[in-house]
Amino acid sequence: MKTRIALLREMGRARPYTDSKPLEIVEAELGDPGPGELLIKMAAAGLCHSDLSVINGDRPRDMPVALGHEAAGIVEAVGPHVTRFQPGDHVVLVFAPSCGHCVPCAEGRPALCEPAAVAAGKGSLITGSKRISVGQEVVNHHIGVSAFSDYAVVSEASCVKIDKSIPLDQAALLGCAVLTGVGAVLNSGGLKTGQTCAVVGLGGVGLAGLLGAIAAGARTVIAVDLAQDKRELALKLGATHAIDPSEEGAVEKLRALTGGGVDLAVELAGAVPALQFAYAITRRGGTTVTAGLPNPQAEFKIPAVSLTANEHALKGSYMGSCVPVRDIPRFAQMMVQGQLPIPELMTHTLKLEEINEGFERLAAGEAIRQVVVFD
Repeated sequence: MKTRIALLREMGRARPYTDSKPLEIVEAELGDPGPGELLIKMAAAGLCHSDLSVINGDRPRDMPVALGHEAAGIVEAVGPHVTRFQPGDHVVLVFAPSCGHCVPCAEGRPALCEPAAVAAGKGSLITGSKRISVGQEVVNHHIGVSAFSDYAVVSEASCVKIDKSIPLDQAALLGCAVLTGVGAVLNSGGLKTGQTCAVVGLGGVGLAGLLGAIAAGARTVIAVDLAQDKRELALKLGATHAIDPSEEGAVEKLRALTGGGVDLAVELAGAVPALQFAYAITRRGGTTVTAGLPNPQAEFKIPAVSLTANEHALKGSYMGSCVPVRDIPRFAQMMVQGQLPIPELMTHTLKLEEINEGFERLAAGEAIRQVVVFD
């Protein structure tokens, strides 16, 4: 069948993207779903820094690639041997599918699924197939989803069914911003009621993490970002304090405010200076979690003795250490009940043809979460 896709042929084009237009909206041929695969009619797809990092070259991928990984849609058709889904189901797309058999999956850590990582590197679905082509050219899938498209073929392992009452434009954010941000706080960080928490980096993922900290009952929630408007939004959402990390003495100010540092500092900016700040504001015996994705060449240095002398835990968090079939319905229910007011993070809705303007806005820091809404 035919479908429109947002195709990236070349990384690293100069900004502004409104002029260079790195993403082309083209008509592609989409193959039928094979065994264990679904055809999804896309309803909404969010613009994320992980997409931007492919566009700007920070996270290299084989070209050409059909971008997009945070989305929700409706099952249009199912391939052979699919038993968990049927046409009409509403689903959230997951960018790290789980094979269910490798060691990380068996340990309950599906975000680290080994076959999924191999497939993502090859630009294929976890089933091994590639279902997108433009003319005679095979197009790579983006981490098993390729959501900036009217339709997509995905593995059933990349989908989680949700209640049909949940608006799909809001549900799209559950697939990345909420999984990564809220999961980093609740799962990776293990934040407990009454503890102190700082979130460093207040994009869509960071503000979702901040909402997670508030929902968890942290007594102090500190929002950290260079942008004043994002700090102000964090305060409106319920942060107890907001700090500009570039101000002189910002680390000392925060440590004094919390009596020596926070129990949990979560870095969600994807930048080494942000991680350094998060580590510096964590109290003795506390935990620093990083879920950002900086350039692969970036290095983070700390005094090695601090890990021992301060019993300081430093943890990575991929996809919020989530189990999607458990956490997406849980976070969706929290959203419906108002504990996670995720719709407050949606600043713009776009048409697919406006996607380059959206990524320029994201690169300029002028948006929180933008969502492409499909007809």
